[in-house]
Amino acid sequence: MYNHTCKIVGVLSDDFSHPDTAARLSEVNRQLSARGCAALLVDTAAEDRARSLLPLLSAALHLSGSFTPAFRTAATSIPLIALAELQSDGFAAGAEVGQLLLAQGHQRIGYLHQAVGSDPARVDGLSSALATAERVLHQQLVAGKGQDRESGYQAMLGYLKRARASERIQALFCDNDLLAFGALQAVRDFGQGAHVAVVGFGDSDEAAASTWHLTSWAQPRALQIAEALNRLLLNRKDERGAWQQGELRVRHSHHGKAVPGEMAQCGCAIRH
Repeated sequence: MYNHTCKIVGVLSDDFSHPDTAARLSEVNRQLSARGCAALLVDTAAEDRARSLLPLLSAALHLSGSFTPAFRTAATSIPLIALAELQSDGFAAGAEVGQLLLAQGHQRIGYLHQAVGSDPARVDGLSSALATAERVLHQQLVAGKGQDRESGYQAMLGYLKRARASERIQALFCDNDLLAFGALQAVRDFGQGAHVAVVGFGDSDEAAASTWHLTSWAQPRALQIAEALNRLLLNRKDERGAWQQGELRVRHSHHGKAVPGEMAQCGCAIRH
C-alpha cells in the first residue's frame, strides 16, 4: 500500500473532544491533506463499527491510545501506528522539570499521574534530578481513572485535605495539562494559605491563557505526527529524529507564590 497515490487513513480516538486529541486531529488533517490523503474519523468507543470501516482504509493512526487486540486482529492487511508509540524523551522532561522546581527553592515535590497510560520515564527523570540535590520524590498522587481536570481536581483536593500543612508538597508535576488545571483549581478552592507550584505536560492551547499561565513541557506535535505518517505511509523511520526533543515552556505556575510585579499582572490561577 505504500505506493498508492490516494489513501484513506483511519484516524482513531475514543474521545475527539479532548483538547489534546482535537489539536492532534487538526495537525493530522493538515498533513494528510498535504500528502494527498484523506482522513476518516473512527470512534473506537464503538469497536464493532470501527472494525466494520476497515475495508475502506489504507492505513490507521490512533490519536489518543492503543489499538485493541480485536482491532489489530481484524486489521492484518493494513499498517497501524499509535501516536503513543512516538513520545518525546520522558526522562529528559522529568529531569528538566525537577531542576526548574528545585531552582525555585521547592523542597517537597510530588507527581500526579493517570491511573493508566502514564510514562514512567518522566517519574524516573524527576526522581533523578531530585536525587542529584539529595532529595526524594515526596508524594505520588493518582488521578482515578480519568485524565481530565475533574480527576486532577479531586486527587489534589483530597490530598490537601488529608495532608498536614507543615508536610504538604510545595510543587507538583502533572502527567498532562488537564490534570494540572484541576490541581491548580483545587489549590485555589482549598484556600487556607496553601500554595503549590504546578507544572503540566503537553503545552495545550489553554496552558498559555491568563487563567492558568501554566508552565508545561511541550512535545513537538507536528514533528511527531510527520514521523508517524512517514512510518505509516512510506515505511520510513527516523529513530533519533527531532520529533523526540521537547522543550519546557516556562510561564508562572511553577513559582507557587506571587512574584511581586509579575504574578499580579499575569492573572495566574495560583494567585489567591
